[in-house]
Amino acid sequence: MRRSRHKMAASGGAARRCWWSGVGLARAVRGVCGSGKATAAVRAEELAERLRKSNEQQREIPKDPTQRWLRELAALSQQLQQVHPNVLAKILKQRTVYQSEEIVVIDKPYGLPVHGGPGIKNCIADVLPILAKMLENMKAEPLHLCHRLDKETTGVMVLARSKEAAEKIRLLFKTRQVEKIYWAIVLGDPDPVEGIVEIPIVEKEVQSNQSHYKMTLAPNYRLCPEDGKVMKIRKNRNAERAVTRYRRLAGASACSLLELQPITGVKHQIRVHLAYGLGCPILGDHKYSHWSKLAPQKLPELTLRRLKLEQSKARRLPMHLHAHRLCLPLGQPLDFVCKPPLFFQKTLRKLELDIPKN
Repeated sequence: MRRSRHKMAASGGAARRCWWSGVGLARAVRGVCGSGKATAAVRAEELAERLRKSNEQQREIPKDPTQRWLRELAALSQQLQQVHPNVLAKILKQRTVYQSEEIVVIDKPYGLPVHGGPGIKNCIADVLPILAKMLENMKAEPLHLCHRLDKETTGVMVLARSKEAAEKIRLLFKTRQVEKIYWAIVLGDPDPVEGIVEIPIVEKEVQSNQSHYKMTLAPNYRLCPEDGKVMKIRKNRNAERAVTRYRRLAGASACSLLELQPITGVKHQIRVHLAYGLGCPILGDHKYSHWSKLAPQKLPELTLRRLKLEQSKARRLPMHLHAHRLCLPLGQPLDFVCKPPLFFQKTLRKLELDIPKN
C-alpha cells in the first residue's frame, strides 16, 4: 500500500512539475500515467505534434499586406462552411438591407453558395428557415429563394417571405422586368468601351487531363475562311439566348472597371461573355480564364506589380464580380444598392481605378 501511495504521489508531483515548467502535452501524460499504456502516450505525442504544427501555421502571418488580406479572405470563406447554421443565419441577418411584408433583401457575402452540393456544408438555402425566425418570430414561414448568385459573387440578393411572393418575383425575373446592375474588375480593355454582347451560350464538356464542364459561346455566325465574309451557321439546339449590356467606368493598370447589365439570365452569362466574347476575363475568375485546363489566371506584369502579387500566388485571388444594384417593380419600383466588399474596394485602389461617384 505504501509503495502504491508513494508511486501515486510521485506521479502527481511529476504532473505538476510538467505543467508548471511548460513541458509538452505528451510528457505530462507520460508523467501522470507512469507505467500506463504506451498507446495513450503515443496518441498524446501525436496530438501535441498536431497542435504544435497548427500553432506554427497560425503564427506564420504574411508580412506583405496583399498576401495577408488574400489569406484572410480565404479563411473567411472556409469559416462560413464550418460555422453552425444558426451562426450563419445570424451573419445573414446582420447583412439585411431591406425588409417588407413580401421580401427580404440581403448583401450576400463572398464565398457562400446559394445552393448545396458535393463538399458544401453550409449554403443560403439551408438556413432560410432559421433566418426567417430570427427576422420575425418562431412561427415564421421559411424564406424562399427568388434568384441565384454564384458562390464567389457578392451583393444584392432578394428573398421572399411566402411562396406566392416568390412565384411573383421569379416571374418578374423570367419576363426581364427586373433591372440588374453588376460591377466587375476585368483584365484588359474592352473594344469598343461600351456595347452589347449578344451571343448564345451552351454547356460543353472540356476534354483534357481533368475532364470538366464549362459554359461557352455558341455563335450563330462565323467568318468564311476563303473571303472573310460573315456566314450564318446552324443553330445549336441546346444553346440559350444570352444578352449582356456593358460599359467601361474606369481603366488603369492593364485592367478595367465595367458596369454590366445582363438582359437575360443564363448560367455564368456575364463571366462567359466577358472572357470569351470580349476577351476580358474577370479578375480572379480562374475557371473562365482558360478553356482546356484548370489553372490559375495569368495576370499582366503591370497588374501584378500594382497588386504587389506574385504570379505563383494568383490562384488565391478572389473573383471580382459584384451585384451592385437591383430594381424590383413591386407596385412601385424598389431600388436596392450594395457597396462592393472591402477586398473589391482595396483592389480598385491598388489598381488606381476610380470608383464612380454616383
